[in-house]
Amino acid sequence: MIETEQHKYTLLKDIWGYTTFRPSQSEIIDIVMNGGDALVIMPTGGGKSLCFQLPALLLPGLTVVVSPLISLMNDQVQSLKLSGVGVATINSNMNSKEMSAVERLLVIGEIKLLYVSPEKINSPGFSTFLAGLNVSLFAVDEAHCVSVWGNDFRPDYVQLNKIRDTFKHVPFIALTATADDATQKDICAQLHLHEPKIFVSSFERKNITTEARPAEQKFKQIVEFLIKVKDQSGIIYCLSRKETEKMCLKLRQSGYNCDFYHAGMEADDRKRVQMAFQNDSLQFICATIAFGMGIDKSNIRWIIHHSMPKNLEGYYQEIGRSGRDGTPARALLFYSYGDYIMLKRFIDDSPATEEFKNVQYAKLDRMWEFASANECRTNLVLNYFGEYRSEPCKHCDNCLFPPKSTDATVIAQKTLSAVIRCKENVGLNLLIDILRGSYRAEVRDGGYDQIKTFGAGKDISFINWKIYITQLINQGYLRIDFTDHFKLKTTPLTNEVLFSDKKVRLADLTIGEMVVEKEKPKQKKLSPEDGLLKRLKEWRTNLAREKKVPAYVIFSDKVFDNIVESRPSTIAGLLDVEGIGKVKSEQYGQDILAIVQGTNVPHPEIKNEKGNTYTETMLLYQEGMTPSEIAKKRELSETTIYTHLAYLYMKDEPIDMYKYVTDDEVNRVEDGWEKAGKEMALAAVADQLIAPMDFHKIRLALAVIIKKYKK
Repeated sequence: MIETEQHKYTLLKDIWGYTTFRPSQSEIIDIVMNGGDALVIMPTGGGKSLCFQLPALLLPGLTVVVSPLISLMNDQVQSLKLSGVGVATINSNMNSKEMSAVERLLVIGEIKLLYVSPEKINSPGFSTFLAGLNVSLFAVDEAHCVSVWGNDFRPDYVQLNKIRDTFKHVPFIALTATADDATQKDICAQLHLHEPKIFVSSFERKNITTEARPAEQKFKQIVEFLIKVKDQSGIIYCLSRKETEKMCLKLRQSGYNCDFYHAGMEADDRKRVQMAFQNDSLQFICATIAFGMGIDKSNIRWIIHHSMPKNLEGYYQEIGRSGRDGTPARALLFYSYGDYIMLKRFIDDSPATEEFKNVQYAKLDRMWEFASANECRTNLVLNYFGEYRSEPCKHCDNCLFPPKSTDATVIAQKTLSAVIRCKENVGLNLLIDILRGSYRAEVRDGGYDQIKTFGAGKDISFINWKIYITQLINQGYLRIDFTDHFKLKTTPLTNEVLFSDKKVRLADLTIGEMVVEKEKPKQKKLSPEDGLLKRLKEWRTNLAREKKVPAYVIFSDKVFDNIVESRPSTIAGLLDVEGIGKVKSEQYGQDILAIVQGTNVPHPEIKNEKGNTYTETMLLYQEGMTPSEIAKKRELSETTIYTHLAYLYMKDEPIDMYKYVTDDEVNRVEDGWEKAGKEMALAAVADQLIAPMDFHKIRLALAVIIKKYKK
């Protein structure tokens, strides 16, 4: 047991680069290792995957992971492969030849982790195939999909209990990001888990600042938000397919680098957009909730909900797609009665049972309470999931900028009086028109221009009237009658305000005219820290292209932030950086150290000693090997070898650069370099070139240019 415990921490550092587990991870791993079942409720980015990936490497046989999300499967498979783990996937995007190749590797024991879609694991004969293998663990990811009470029910998931019943001796671990008490119980029952230990991590996402605003002047507010977040990556969630396309077009016309995504698109188009977003070719996506589940992109810094989601589970999962690396992120939600009415109508028109509909109505009401709350939003979510707390979170808008309340008794009296004088026969917008003294046809036809309170609120804008009346509804002084065309009705509290001197205080959330100005670009010289971070990301981009994986699969932005802060000068120092393990340090350590040294201090002189990475490259070069051959022999990337050659040339070593670049290419790069303000970042120079050029050629050409300038 002591040996297993030590091995657990060794793997944690070697593969994932961490020295300590996050809360509950170690205990969950121990439960699984001892053959027990577990249900893990852990927020997005909280470390769920480690709870089955690490045991998979400790256990003697195969771990089978069921996931409905092909994109997430691929991300996790690519990431684990880069860390030297035997891993594969079987899903509907693969042909029979590819599946057969994976099955052969499974039979000979080359695979430790198999990711499989629910339809595949439930297909005829696959259970029998698995029975012939040494399966040590089953993991069911996105486990809320098994429950009709969850926010993404999938019938394929219900059949997974047959696998559980077939492999009774094999431990099962079910994992999801959000599930209330009813959903947790249903997951355990539906999957036939054996006396599972349930782990519920805190639902609080301290790195995400949440904010909700009334849905007025949305486009202006979104543009203002985008100006503030600059070029950071994000997602704008919309309710409908049409809305995603409309929003994307407007933002493109405003100069933003974005695209849209929804389930109605051709599969190839969806794949193209998703890959462009994952590879940072797009800043953000305008999407329906069809996009995002399973997106493991760690550098998403913000989420906007253009319209209110249908429940808190969905909302909290969606905002959790930002800040997965633990660094600060923002979530902005727009809400309106129109959203509420539309979502309620979706429930009304669904073929579901009345019991299911009632649950969905209740969830929608809680979502509305969250959106329109004037108190700590985080506490409302925590209480919803059974994690009760009263102290302020200090990272939601209501905690950071508490709404100022004002005595709104007169406003309330005017509103309630108007509702009564209209005989409780008007909806929200018509009531506001009456209070503002509008003479539109509907007001005149109803005779509402003759009541005493007609025009009693001319001095208050339509938008602000809507905000005030919304709060009166939230506080129980009015109600919406959904059975009578959403008309406003009185409540038992109404008369207390009109006849018993009840004082009403409302949050001052008034909206003034918003002026959005484009920020003028500032000419700013990169600091050493900015320069190092830029070069690290540039190196990562090139390597990602070479390996055909998303950049964040190689290293997250947070790891690079840690490198910039600590500036390691040795492999040992690099291993002390959180997020860098033994495997990746062996693969990429010399590259990273070269970048750090080249940005921070002059390169040390080459020493003719065995083990010096530049010397080894130089010796192989002198033997007549090509960069490709050197890379293969040294088990490094070609990008790294070209970096070594450029460095050696700068140190007056006898490197013939014109084997790899021509005079014309050097001249073109020099012209681009000067246009870029003599900026050394390869991407900055590449942007100035008329015809595209490989980054390694730009790097070599710059070495020639800089050496010439120094002379």
